[in-house]
Amino acid sequence: MTSIPIVTRFWPRETRNTTVQPVWLRRLPLPQRPNPHQLVQSLPELPDFVRQSPVAMRYLYFLGTLDWDRFPERDLERYRYRPPLPYAPFAAACLVKLEETKPNMSKLRDYLVEHPALIWLLGFPLVSSSHFAWGFDPEASLPTHRHFTRMLRSMPNACLQFLLDETVRLLQIELSIVAKGFGLVISLDTKHILAWVKENNLKAYVSDRYDKTKQPKGDPDCRLGCKRRRNQRVSSKESPPTPRDNPLPADTISVGEYYWGYGSGVVATKVPHWGEFVLAELTQPFNCSDVSYFFPLMADTERRLGFRPRFGAFDASFDCFYVYEYFQRESKPWQYAFAAVPWAKRGPWRQFDPTGLPLCAADLPMPLKSTFLNRTSLVEHERGRYACPLQYPDVTADACPVEDKHWVKGGCVTTMPTSVGARLRFQIDRESQLYKTIYKQRTATERVNSQATALGIERPRLRNQYAIANQNTLIYVLINLRALHRIRRKKTELGM
Repeated sequence: MTSIPIVTRFWPRETRNTTVQPVWLRRLPLPQRPNPHQLVQSLPELPDFVRQSPVAMRYLYFLGTLDWDRFPERDLERYRYRPPLPYAPFAAACLVKLEETKPNMSKLRDYLVEHPALIWLLGFPLVSSSHFAWGFDPEASLPTHRHFTRMLRSMPNACLQFLLDETVRLLQIELSIVAKGFGLVISLDTKHILAWVKENNLKAYVSDRYDKTKQPKGDPDCRLGCKRRRNQRVSSKESPPTPRDNPLPADTISVGEYYWGYGSGVVATKVPHWGEFVLAELTQPFNCSDVSYFFPLMADTERRLGFRPRFGAFDASFDCFYVYEYFQRESKPWQYAFAAVPWAKRGPWRQFDPTGLPLCAADLPMPLKSTFLNRTSLVEHERGRYACPLQYPDVTADACPVEDKHWVKGGCVTTMPTSVGARLRFQIDRESQLYKTIYKQRTATERVNSQATALGIERPRLRNQYAIANQNTLIYVLINLRALHRIRRKKTELGM
């Protein structure tokens, strides 16, 4: 029976920053890492057992492209005795878990034990042992699978967002020569994530399954939401819809799907002939609206790209004035930009005069009567009340030319945001070829979501929002890493 678990409780002060092993545990000389704070070493510095491991060398090439020297590691000097496991080796191990499609942390730990060279390469603290040719005990050098799971839900998401920053930076460098316009056209969409609770299992009996006031015990952070879609018949072989006085049965119409879970918003860009790439991502509870993802994701996108995208493709749920306003540019040919969003058919269709005033039913510009600040919407904004031009500021006619029913009550009144985006929502030419070309870029997010689904984003076996958010970020980092290496292989084949 070994005493290693007892002895390793204490870590000498003089060894905290210079080595990964207590000096009294070294029975054999350990293969020391030249830089213990760097995740991946250069080839000449690798021990023989690492260079002879195909798995370790494959991940040296796969993960070594990231700048791990600048990884935002937690301060290990503040711990007097046993330092905790650094974040960098754990983040890299989670990427290995996703790449190898391991279902849980226990399987990941078993995989690392089977490949001790990978343990050394990733930078886990090593426990010396004379029973192994490589000089350390793989089992004792790894935390338990429960500790791995605990770290996934406690690690700050900003550490993993740094890795996503790195992938975007490397993609920009690789595509700067072979393709122009990386990030000029973006698309944004959300993906539903099912919580690991019995309320989502239709085979399990649950009273009031869709009662949002009864929080599932399996996940305290998930929320009830609806994955909406347009009404459509279940079977394509049915006859055309019948008139209103004889409608189709309710069981043949699908109006939406309700889940307990989360939503993952992602911003992607497409480069023709090279692929689709993730620029930003955010995970929120499922009861958050789609438009609530817009500003946080666009802020991260603009920070990573270093500029504001010129064109955006969205679905009808983003038909809001501030989406159009975000992409608005000065009226210069080289600064032409807009958001390609279908009209959501909320309210009547409006037309405007050259000065931006809405037209009434008689095609007369309606003057601005007053303004007020709307604080109840998602974005605080100014709204204006536009009055009847024949009764404000002075009465200039005895009757409405189109006999509007509101004439006797002071004429018609329109309330709408004073932002330029409120006009662009109606004035954008959705039949133009440029609009249709930009709107087709929505397939970028759909392809990214398909890759994320294959990596298990839709049904995570986790019961905490922080753990799910961290895993989602790692999934998008892996998608970008795979795309990065595809680009490099293609450039090599083309002789670039």
